[in-house]
Amino acid sequence: MFTSQTPIDSPFKAASTALEVVNGINLAGKTIIVTGGYSGLGLEAVRALHAAGAKLIVPTRNMEKAQQNLTDLPNVVIESMDLMDPASIDTFAARFMNTYSKLDILINNAGTMAAPLTRDARGYESQFSTNVLGHFQLTSRLWPVLAATDGARVVMLSSANHRLNASDFFRDPNFEQSPYDPWKAYAKSKGANIMLAKALNHFGRSKGIIAFAVHPGGIIDTGLARHMDMNIAKAFGMVDDEGKAIIDPENGWKTPEQGASTIVWAATSALLDGKGGVYCADCNIEPEVADVEGKPTLKGVSPVVTDPVNSGRLWQLCQQLTGVGLD
Repeated sequence: MFTSQTPIDSPFKAASTALEVVNGINLAGKTIIVTGGYSGLGLEAVRALHAAGAKLIVPTRNMEKAQQNLTDLPNVVIESMDLMDPASIDTFAARFMNTYSKLDILINNAGTMAAPLTRDARGYESQFSTNVLGHFQLTSRLWPVLAATDGARVVMLSSANHRLNASDFFRDPNFEQSPYDPWKAYAKSKGANIMLAKALNHFGRSKGIIAFAVHPGGIIDTGLARHMDMNIAKAFGMVDDEGKAIIDPENGWKTPEQGASTIVWAATSALLDGKGGVYCADCNIEPEVADVEGKPTLKGVSPVVTDPVNSGRLWQLCQQLTGVGLD
């Protein structure tokens, strides 16, 4: 069975920070992978989890930047991996499993947003390749160590910008037939991340693995926003007239420390034991909010992406496009 998208009594709110979430939690002996854990939200999540005593592994495609940003956390292990390169993912996963016998938490955080049209070596659109297919392959390759760990969790980074037309998505996920729109591509990938979390939770249930999708909030001060037009950011109330980030957590605009809180909460909170497969935001489970034509909303989660039939279709699509399945 799938957990209902029903909010729970969480002690944390929209303005909570990642360090506040882990306060009092002891993660000593826990092994955690955070993709993209060397910048933006990933870095703040790594800092909080490290402060709680966890062993952190950060795969990166930019070794120099990762070493520079993690210099004050010398115990964090940095490994090479590129989510758009299937061979690189397999090499990292094999190396990890030759070194570690368990994986307590996998946070699939790395991603790209609204990028110009780029394709990987297979011809797949870069946002779908990175945000979805790369993390699908990584999770699948690491499945044996997740399954060997008591109470393992997988956290998929999504976004409030996840609403999509399912028939359009499954017809042309890589924009091979329709004109490319960077924001539509981003929404497709983030909707797919929610479906992927639900599918992972379904397959992991018998192994004791639970999975979550997370919306961290709108955070302008990260590398993810490098392709964003500041006029768009201003129109949405993310920045002021001088281009400075507006911090208003109750309306979704957060600092990186606040944005990382729901990531860390989904990864560690005992309140979520047995409640996998849900979409979370503001350190809580979000309710379903149906799409209304002409009235887009950034609140709640679309029933399109929580539909287990669509999550199953996505799983089959990912297997087809990557040639990878669960071991």
